[in-house]
Amino acid sequence: MDEGKAEGPKWWSRPETVAPVPPEPQDRPAPDAPEAPAGPAAGAAPRHAPDPYDTPPYGEPGPWAPAPPVQHPAGGAAPPPSGPPAPAAAPVPPPPLSVGQWQRYDPWAPPGGTNGPQRPASQATGSRRAPLAAALVAVTLIAGGIGGALGAYVHDSGGAPDVTLPQATASAGPRAPDSIAGIAAQVLPGVVYIHVKGDDGEGTGTGFVLDREGHILTNNHVVEGVAKGGTISVTFNGGQVKPATIVGRDTGYDLAVIKVNGVRELHPLTLGDSDSAQVGDPVVAIGAPYGLEGTVTSGIISATQRPITAGGETNNSSDVSYVDAIQTDAPINPGNSGGPLVDAKGLVIGINSAIRSADSGTDPFGNGSQGGSIGLGFAIPVNQAKRVAEQLINDGKATHPVIGVSINLQYSGDGAQVSPEGQGEGDSVTPNGPGAKAGIEPGDVITAIDGKRVHNGEELIVRIRAHRPGDTLQMTVKRDGKERAVELTLGSAAGGS
Repeated sequence: MDEGKAEGPKWWSRPETVAPVPPEPQDRPAPDAPEAPAGPAAGAAPRHAPDPYDTPPYGEPGPWAPAPPVQHPAGGAAPPPSGPPAPAAAPVPPPPLSVGQWQRYDPWAPPGGTNGPQRPASQATGSRRAPLAAALVAVTLIAGGIGGALGAYVHDSGGAPDVTLPQATASAGPRAPDSIAGIAAQVLPGVVYIHVKGDDGEGTGTGFVLDREGHILTNNHVVEGVAKGGTISVTFNGGQVKPATIVGRDTGYDLAVIKVNGVRELHPLTLGDSDSAQVGDPVVAIGAPYGLEGTVTSGIISATQRPITAGGETNNSSDVSYVDAIQTDAPINPGNSGGPLVDAKGLVIGINSAIRSADSGTDPFGNGSQGGSIGLGFAIPVNQAKRVAEQLINDGKATHPVIGVSINLQYSGDGAQVSPEGQGEGDSVTPNGPGAKAGIEPGDVITAIDGKRVHNGEELIVRIRAHRPGDTLQMTVKRDGKERAVELTLGSAAGGS
């Protein structure tokens, strides 16, 4: 509060103290004596300017405040003499009223209004208040008696009855198979939660059962921390915990297969067809975000064939994964990795692998990690994952399709440029490789695959990885400003692990 400003009233402040009025002097002048002049003593300077309205000043009474006037009986009668009291005179009847003259109504007067003495107004008011006060006292006593009797009855009967609130009857029946609850009930038994512990620390992720032999599919980045030593434990939806071992993994596709032994009544999930997925289709993601097992989220497919890269710190790192991903707005967070993305029929169409976050930060449990979901999640198409999983189970490693050329990832123009001569190690175009056989030369720019535009080198790699070795592609190549079409058959190379 600023200095010099008065504070407003406070509800807790005390009421102002009223200054007492000085008692009226006991000694009064004789009736015939002249009144003493009011105000200050003669010859003294006045304390304030004269008041033209002859009103008392505000504030506490001071020496200049006039005494309150003496109240005399009506009619101007003089105060009683100091001698012995005179005998009471006989009552004199009031004079008759003239026409147009008013008279106070007295309900206690005899009929006609002229017989008997008139009561003063003060006596009439007091007489009317007496019955009212008596009635109020009677009502109070009656109410108190009723309240006491009711209280005694409640006490003797053990108190008021318990309150029971109405509630609708809950439906415990099964949900529709194509509802979110129905899909979750169908898929949850086949989802597992993975906990890894190695020299570099601990981590969690998700996976799902592929077959009754105990094979489980997940992301490579979930288990790569224990690839050279550590432990993997798998928790099933029913709470059973089993150890697991790595069967095979591939860094280029960010996929891995692990296996558990001695588990009965496994619930393998059914794989769908990711090529049939369309933008707007409903999807459900299941996993353990931030270690919260059995979390179910839902959304739609917001894009298909979205080229993304994830993993390594540099574009030349061997652990970079290239995915022609399904994009979804179903909330996906750290810990969802490796979990299934299923369609409205409960069929797996993708493996949740990456998210786009607004920024990095700290998770709700105080652990430093990447930021949470902003509705941009990415899943590896199951058609691609199925081929890699089969190779990992059968051979322990997967193969990648290649075109036999080196791509200049620093090229800033539109399209993917084949590295010019003299850049990097080895040949820009592998001799007798798929690219060389198709007539591709160093410095050429690949602008389209099967009629779809390619804008950079990473997108070219993603588009190639979406195919199998041996597939034939129609490519558009620009050289010296002119474009031409070439046909290329994909070769094969061993994947990284």
